[in-house]
Amino acid sequence: MLDDIAGALRSVLCTPERLRALISAGISTPLDLLRFLRAIVPRSAAALAAIRTRAETIPDDRLRREALASVDGKAYHVAGACILATFLPPDRMRSYIEIVAPLETIYDYLDNLCDRHPEVRTEAYPVLHHAIADALDPTAAPRDYYALGPTGDDGGYLRELVLHTQTALRCAPHLDLLLPYFSEAASFYGEMQTNKHYPPGERELRCVAWYEAHRKRFAALDWHEFACAAGSQFQVYGPLYAAFAGQPEAIGAVYHAYFPYVSALHVLLDSFIDRDEDREHGELNFADVYPNERALRERAVAMRRAAQERFAALPASSHHRFVLDVMTLFYLSHPKIGAGALEREARALLRANAETPGFRRARR
Repeated sequence: MLDDIAGALRSVLCTPERLRALISAGISTPLDLLRFLRAIVPRSAAALAAIRTRAETIPDDRLRREALASVDGKAYHVAGACILATFLPPDRMRSYIEIVAPLETIYDYLDNLCDRHPEVRTEAYPVLHHAIADALDPTAAPRDYYALGPTGDDGGYLRELVLHTQTALRCAPHLDLLLPYFSEAASFYGEMQTNKHYPPGERELRCVAWYEAHRKRFAALDWHEFACAAGSQFQVYGPLYAAFAGQPEAIGAVYHAYFPYVSALHVLLDSFIDRDEDREHGELNFADVYPNERALRERAVAMRRAAQERFAALPASSHHRFVLDVMTLFYLSHPKIGAGALEREARALLRANAETPGFRRARR
C-alpha cells in the first residue's frame, strides 16, 4: 500500500503540473492530504496487515495466492476507500475503517477470483458476489459463496471477512437509513461483475442490454459509463461517512451525489491506468470503449462537473470535493502511468480536469 501511495505522492510533488493541481484545489487540500497520509493510511494499512496474516493461512494454494495478490496488489484501494475517515473524530474514524477495510478486501478478492482464477465459471459470479450483499446487511446469514466454484478450501476466509464487516457495521449510526442504498449498490455491483466477465463479444452485448433496462434513470451516461458507476464502492462509503458524521438527513443526497458520477469517474480512471494489464489478460476495459482520447477526456470532465454540482448541496461539501480532487490526482499520478507509457494522456486528463471548479477554488 505504502509503495503505491508513496509513488503517486512523489509524482505529484516532483511534477510541476501535478503540484499546481494540488495547490490550486484550495489551501485546505494539502493540509487535509497530510492528515490522510498521517492518520488514515497507517491505520488502514494495519487493518489490512491483519487481514493478510489471515489470508496466509488459506489451505488451498490457488485461493491463497489470489487472496494475497488482492491484498498486496490492490492495497491502495483500501486506503482510498477510507479517505473520508480523514474528517471524522478519532473514535468514529476507527469505527469507519473497521467496516471499510474488510469490505474493500472482499471487493478486491472477488475481483481477483473473477479475473484470474481459471475455475470461476460465469454462473459462479452472482453466487460469489452474494458475499458483498451479505456483508452490507448485518441481518443476513452467511452462505456458501463457492457453491458454483471455484473449488478448494479457503479455510473460512471469505466468510470471516463477511462476518467481520457485519459485526463492525452493526455499530454504525443510522443503519436503517443506510441499508436500502447498500442493497442497491451491492445488487448493481454483482450484476456489473457478472455481465463484464462473459466472453468477448457477448459481454458487451450483455452490458448494453443491462444498461437499456436502466436507461431512463441513467440517460446521461453511455452503457459502459453506467457499468463504471455500478462497479465503484464510493456509493457505499459516501453515505456511510454521512452517517458517521452525524448527517442522517443527507444520506440519500450523498448517495445520489456519488452515484453515478463520482463512481463512474472512479472506475473510468481505474480502467485508464489498467489498460495494459486488461489488454494482456483479454479483459473488458471501459476506457478503451471511447473512440479516442479526446472523447475520454470530455466525458471525464462532464462527470466531474456533474459531481461538483451535486456536492454543492451537501453539508461539508468540501470534504467530498477533497475526495474527488485527491482521487483524480492520485489516479493520474499512479506508478502505472509511467510503467504503461500513459504520461502524455494522464497530463492531458489532468489539464482538462484543471478547468473544472474543484481544481480552481484557490483562484476564486
